[in-house]
Amino acid sequence: MPNLTTEYQFHPLREALYNELHIRPFYTLESPQLMTHLAACCERQDELQQAFDLLCDLCRRYEVNQPKSGTVSYHENVGSFVIHWERHAEFYSLTIMHNAVPDLDAPFAHTAIDLLPADWLKQLPGQMIAAFHLVIDHQHLSYEHKDLARYFEGHPLMISSAYDDNARIYTAFKLHGDGFSRFIVRNFHLNDTQLGQLVRRLTDMETYRLLALMALPLAKKIAPQLVDMDKQLGDILTVVTNEETTNSERELLEKLTRIEAALEAYRAETNQRFSATKAYHQLVKDRLEGVGEKRIEGQLSLGEFIARRLNPASRTCESVKEWMDDLSTRIERASVLMRTRANLTLQEQNRLQLAAMNRRSKLQFRLQETVEGLSIAAISYYAVGLLGYLFGGLPLDEWGLNKNMLLAGSIPLVLAGVWIITRRIKRRLILDQDKTAGD
Repeated sequence: MPNLTTEYQFHPLREALYNELHIRPFYTLESPQLMTHLAACCERQDELQQAFDLLCDLCRRYEVNQPKSGTVSYHENVGSFVIHWERHAEFYSLTIMHNAVPDLDAPFAHTAIDLLPADWLKQLPGQMIAAFHLVIDHQHLSYEHKDLARYFEGHPLMISSAYDDNARIYTAFKLHGDGFSRFIVRNFHLNDTQLGQLVRRLTDMETYRLLALMALPLAKKIAPQLVDMDKQLGDILTVVTNEETTNSERELLEKLTRIEAALEAYRAETNQRFSATKAYHQLVKDRLEGVGEKRIEGQLSLGEFIARRLNPASRTCESVKEWMDDLSTRIERASVLMRTRANLTLQEQNRLQLAAMNRRSKLQFRLQETVEGLSIAAISYYAVGLLGYLFGGLPLDEWGLNKNMLLAGSIPLVLAGVWIITRRIKRRLILDQDKTAGD
């Protein structure tokens, strides 16, 4: 028989993946039973750690084994009751179970949470989102209409059959006078394992139902703002095609940027919550399916009631999320459109400026040619004047030459010479400029 620990190299996550299936196990329950379930949301990770430290403190008080560091699920019998604690991503839950017969007249008069130290309960961190009592009855209580009305303080009830009518579930989904919600599970023929599975699914269902609904007030708060943003975006897109000045386009672009910034702030605020709502909603549906609920004629079932309120709430959150995504896409398109328009306007302005510069360059060139001609005339004039002085100092009469005739004959030669020299200087300057530009 080969020894796997010596002959194979295991993936570092192998053991963790095996244990993942057992990280939140079902527990067995006996009938009758009194239970209280709490779930508290924690905005910071240190609050989850504080809840774990309080759990360790409770274990020390009752002298039972403490959970190991990093434990996410803890189940322990502390004598007169059993405690079940779990750590989740954004909340922790605490379930207290006490094996006792409920009071026949007031089954919720004495609850399992009463067994915990009051000073310890006051230290629990986070904000309590779920808090309910659950009574598991094994044919002790009366289920007459008047008695059920007394148990649930007169609230309308939802009643469902579970596990092929081997159990029935009663609840009002209401907060009662003590601030807790209430459930009664009437056990007919469930064994301890089946009962534990049923109760676990009920506690998960109620906790996840409340967590899924946390995004609804946020969606209702943001929806009017989105209506206003949608209208502003529509107004911008309506007038943008009629705007012709750069200043107006700049103002519209700044307004569009402010809308986009506000929208991204809303998305950052709600993205995690809306995603969590979708996940929790699916978990609620999974737990209801696991209960194997069947409708009782003439009674509103748990699934019908939850679907009637939770499904629209979930769709509202999903609709607001899609609305924000659509607005973001449309704002991005509008920004691209306005920036393209601004670029086209800028290009047109640049074209006009280049045309004006071209006209100025041509004018400057013509002016330069005029100045160049005048310069040749002026230089030639001074050169002929110098020749006049030169001829005046020579004995032209002795040579039989006339000064004025010599000066008149030299003018074309001087003009040609000055023109040739000027052209050469100009050509050399142009060649040097082209060489410098090429380098």
